[in-house]
Amino acid sequence: MTAPQAAMAGQPVNAAAVDERLLVDQEANHHPQPENNGDNSCFPWPTVLGFLILSFNAAMAIIRSQGDVMAIAFVGFAYAILVALFVCLRMYERARAGSSKREWLKIAVWILTTLLTFSYKVAAIMPAPMAVVVWLMAFATIAGGFVAFFVYKEK
Repeated sequence: MTAPQAAMAGQPVNAAAVDERLLVDQEANHHPQPENNGDNSCFPWPTVLGFLILSFNAAMAIIRSQGDVMAIAFVGFAYAILVALFVCLRMYERARAGSSKREWLKIAVWILTTLLTFSYKVAAIMPAPMAVVVWLMAFATIAGGFVAFFVYKEK
C-alpha cells in the first residue's frame, strides 16, 4: 500500500519514507536545461520583461531624484543588489542538490535579501511607535529567512 493510500485508509504513514520518496522523485525529474541553439522557443520572455521594467523604474527614480546624490546611490545600490539576487537565484536553481556551490549560493541569497531590507528609509519618515514596528518586521524577515535557509535543511 502506498503512503497516500495508507493515509486515506487512516493507517499510520512513515514520514521519512515519504520524504525520501519525494526527494528521489525530484532528482529523477530534474533535467538540465538544454542549450539554446538558435531556437527562440525557450527564450525567457517573462524574465527579460521583468528586468526591463526594473531597469526602467530605476532609471526613472534616478531622473526624478533631481541630482540628489544620496537618492541616486540608494537606487543604484538597490538595483545592483536586485540584479545580483536574480543571478544568484538562477544559479541556485541550476546547481545540483547537495553541492557545495548550492550551499554557498544559499548564503549569498540570504545576504542579498538581508541587504534589501531597507527599513531605515521607511522608519525615518514614520512616527516612533510605527518605526519600531517596521524595524521589528525587518528583523523578523531576516531571522525567518535565516531559519528557513539554514536551520531547516533540505530533506
